[in-house]
Amino acid sequence: MFVPHTVATTPPARSALSELVGNTPLLRVAEPFAQDDRGFWAKLEGFNPGGIKDRPALHMVERARARGDLQPGARIIESTSGTLGLGLALAGMVYGHPVTLVTDPGLEMSMTRLLTAYGAQVNVVSEPHPTGGWQEARRDRVKQLTAQHVGSWCPDQYNNPDNTTAYTPLALELATGMNHIDVLVCSVGTGGHSAGVSRVLRQLYPELKVVGVDTIGSTIFGQPARPRLMRGLGSSIYPRNVAYDSFTEVHWVAPSEAVWTCRQLASSHYATGGWSVGAVALVAGWLARALPADTRIAAVFPDGPQRYLGTVYDDDYCAAHGLLDGAPALEPDLLGRVDEKEVTRWSRCTTVVDPLKLSEGSEPGEERALDDMSAIEDEVEGERQ
Repeated sequence: MFVPHTVATTPPARSALSELVGNTPLLRVAEPFAQDDRGFWAKLEGFNPGGIKDRPALHMVERARARGDLQPGARIIESTSGTLGLGLALAGMVYGHPVTLVTDPGLEMSMTRLLTAYGAQVNVVSEPHPTGGWQEARRDRVKQLTAQHVGSWCPDQYNNPDNTTAYTPLALELATGMNHIDVLVCSVGTGGHSAGVSRVLRQLYPELKVVGVDTIGSTIFGQPARPRLMRGLGSSIYPRNVAYDSFTEVHWVAPSEAVWTCRQLASSHYATGGWSVGAVALVAGWLARALPADTRIAAVFPDGPQRYLGTVYDDDYCAAHGLLDGAPALEPDLLGRVDEKEVTRWSRCTTVVDPLKLSEGSEPGEERALDDMSAIEDEVEGERQ
């Protein structure tokens, strides 16, 4: 008897591609960042095919298709400094969409070649925006291109709420792997993963402390915009996905401090990454040293080291940019408020304010704040009692 062959609605090869994303490993990190009885847990998102932003790229595309915002075969156009571009190239392959990625001259040539190899068109802006820097210039180019390509769709990662809900699985993976979390440490760029992960974890652990990590020269938390060497975190605009009221405190890290930490991770744990990873590990290591030994600290490492071989791990590049100055200070400078002074080295502030509200004259006390590290210690201890 003839049995008709059943054709799957999703080609198996494409389904298998999306299944490569998620369930990334956790790594215990201690010496040389903290004593062996302390340390923190690092979520190694570099084990995704393209890094952490594979998660929101697939999710934003899937949801846009479900709503009808993205029609079958329509072009996806977005601004990226690299990692989301990899994710969108993957999503375009999985769902059958051409992809155009707008970037700037700071993108590594190796990344441009890789994105092109994955089938994406790479469009490079030549001049920064007078006030919004490269990010605003890229966003302006995206608007031009979407107007030219009828029916095209822009994910708008900076403001798209799907960018935050995409990280629900990551939060649940952390909760399953660690059983309990006291402190979450995340880098902040678009604000997606810090908002998405903290929202879910706070439902499970109401007393969770969330520590944001930014780069010097970034405007996200109220510092003045300056040219930035570090990519993947920081911003010269104010992304509306940043959940300012979820942060207990914010740290700013300089490029040389991130480089030192990345290299220490590589030589001590055979696991490392780029600028965001170095910045997050520096802060998480300090928290592990400063907080009680039984504090359970989760740190999200957004990517791996591959795209940074010509920057973070290149001695000539680092020397040319003054990034081999030795170990960072053992602890950060403390600011009373985010706009107290312009930071040039590792610094922290325990009063987190939306800069747009600050510019409107709101008082810092109206936002979530803690006076100092002892206050975090008291709250962590109180939760354990």
